[in-house]
Amino acid sequence: MKWYQHLKTINHHKWLVLKHCFRCGLYKQGLLHDMSKYTPTEFLVGVKYYQGYRSPNIAEREDKGYTLAWLHHKGRNKHHLEYWIDYSLDENEGMTGMEMPVKYVVEMFCDRVAASKNYNKEKYKDSDPLNYFLKEEKHYMLHKNTKKLILSLLTMLAEEGEETTFQYIRNEVLPSGKNPAKAIYS
Repeated sequence: MKWYQHLKTINHHKWLVLKHCFRCGLYKQGLLHDMSKYTPTEFLVGVKYYQGYRSPNIAEREDKGYTLAWLHHKGRNKHHLEYWIDYSLDENEGMTGMEMPVKYVVEMFCDRVAASKNYNKEKYKDSDPLNYFLKEEKHYMLHKNTKKLILSLLTMLAEEGEETTFQYIRNEVLPSGKNPAKAIYS
């Protein structure tokens, strides 16, 4: 029955992300979010390592030292910061985080909120996504502008709640006809 529990977890996560993306006006991204989780490469690993309280990718990584499911997933989903890691134009830097398009930063925000709700269940607090980000921040290769935006959205969520944050995203971060990167990053 682990396959069914894993499927329920994926479907619930996708439903939460869809609702959050729709609140932001990202309809296509909400519908297409994480479709790769249904591929055999990701789904079968998810079933094998399903625990219900954390990502199966962590358990696969602990078991094998790497996770094929995660390597597959991050290479196909632009809302993951790892998708945007590339060689720097500065030959002294090596690999670095590239600036993410704002719509994918917003989808990453929606994904992080949904993941926190999915794993924390009734214990979820609006500060959970920010706390998780800060706990793991030292591992991230993020462009400074991408980091500034995701941190500002997670902080706003923690301090002002969902309604204010989603309204801000829809009205200020993703306004139609404007370049939100210039407005946010200046």
